[in-house]
Amino acid sequence: MVQIDIYTKATCPFCHRAKALLAQKGVTYNEIAIDGDAEGREKMIARAHGRTTVPQIFIADRHIGGCDDLHALDARGELDPLLA
Repeated sequence: MVQIDIYTKATCPFCHRAKALLAQKGVTYNEIAIDGDAEGREKMIARAHGRTTVPQIFIADRHIGGCDDLHALDARGELDPLLA
């Protein structure tokens, strides 16, 4: 099974949308909540090549981006092969 990491904040609606899509796909993911976690946020920013917004999504160490990026991958039919 492919590893999926998603950096989130509890009040972020885009985080909820991204997690809902992953749940719809039936995959498990590692949620990394960065609320109040400055060190975790810095790790996310470094890993996401400077992007500071949440969610930041990684599939098998490939940086996908945010919620819109995840949904765009799905719309193009490119998400399912990454999850397989």
